[in-house]
Amino acid sequence: MWTRGLRSGGTLIAVLGVSACTTLPRSGPDDKAIRQEAAFHIQGPKAGNPLLDYALVDLTPNVLSYFPQKPATSLSAGFGSKRSGPPSVSLGVGDVVEVSIFESAAGGLFVPADAGSRPGNYVTLPRQTIDTGGNLSVPYAGRIRAAGRSMAQVQADIERRLADRAIEPQVVLNLVESRSSQISVLGDVNSPAKFETTPNGDRVLDAISRAGGITASGAESYITLQRNGTSATVLFNTLLEKPEENIYLYPGDTIFVNRERRTFLALGASGLTGRIDFEESNITLAEAVGKSGGLLDASADPGQVFVYRLVDPAILARMGIPVDFKAGTGYPVIFRSNMRDPSAYFLAQSFPMQDKDILYVSNADAVELTKVFNIVASATSTVSGTATDVVLTSNPSRAFRK
Repeated sequence: MWTRGLRSGGTLIAVLGVSACTTLPRSGPDDKAIRQEAAFHIQGPKAGNPLLDYALVDLTPNVLSYFPQKPATSLSAGFGSKRSGPPSVSLGVGDVVEVSIFESAAGGLFVPADAGSRPGNYVTLPRQTIDTGGNLSVPYAGRIRAAGRSMAQVQADIERRLADRAIEPQVVLNLVESRSSQISVLGDVNSPAKFETTPNGDRVLDAISRAGGITASGAESYITLQRNGTSATVLFNTLLEKPEENIYLYPGDTIFVNRERRTFLALGASGLTGRIDFEESNITLAEAVGKSGGLLDASADPGQVFVYRLVDPAILARMGIPVDFKAGTGYPVIFRSNMRDPSAYFLAQSFPMQDKDILYVSNADAVELTKVFNIVASATSTVSGTATDVVLTSNPSRAFRK
């Protein structure tokens, strides 16, 4: 009777299994239907073969030497700190200036004798823009070279030219609008704009402040300074931590603020899975494991901690790994750290993570075995329960026997 019930239960399970393919709810078509309905199917490699060739590299002190911490960038090294003071600003093409000429007495070239109630003994010329040739015009003095010269130099030049015509002339040059001495602040700031440089000089943080400040965290904001075809980049927090990096700006400088959200992906038997922000400028493998919740005691294999990364083939060549890959595309490499070894934590603390790395913690072998046992136990329990139900159904009176 038991054998017959078990056989009947197996038949019932088979029937239910077949009917489940078409009757159980789904959120979409199954993989079999997708394959059958496809007009073309470009198959991947056979089972057991990887989609890509890759290198497996165990993390050792020798390997670590090829992947040092990213060197800190510097503005002061590239452009000089200029601690002596702000740069001297000269006049330039496009600047709008106003020239006032004073004479010591009436009856001169610019102040007539019958000035009457005229206020003061000077005349102010109409505002003018320094032309593309770098010149401005002053009556009786002619064209005066202004671009590239200081205001004091231009004033002295005008006075010299008028000395034999006006009565002890004195010239005051007023800069109405400085268009040649501007700096630009662009990117991830609240109010990107162009600003005129101030006489006392502007530093990098001054310009960013005038643009409303950065819009993201200082640990994710990079500041690029461009000057005369040269550029240098530094982390915003570095400007705060190292005052010597907060250098003076020059006319024509451009500051670009860029938020670089640096993340890694944590998968496998770690406490947290998903995309995780660096939050700091640089983190190590040990810190990445900590940020992802550590290794789960119940499932993780500490000896199998992996980092997936595309590595410059030139670095692998220096390591003696033969790779045949186009330069710049990156070669797939999996770094393995055996954290069962106590000394491996020192290496992990020195191995730098990179943006878009994948951290994968493998399950322990015992976990996989437990999964198999659970499946077997679940299947055995289901079959046994079904067989009992079939027996009771075939002979309902047994259910009421004591």
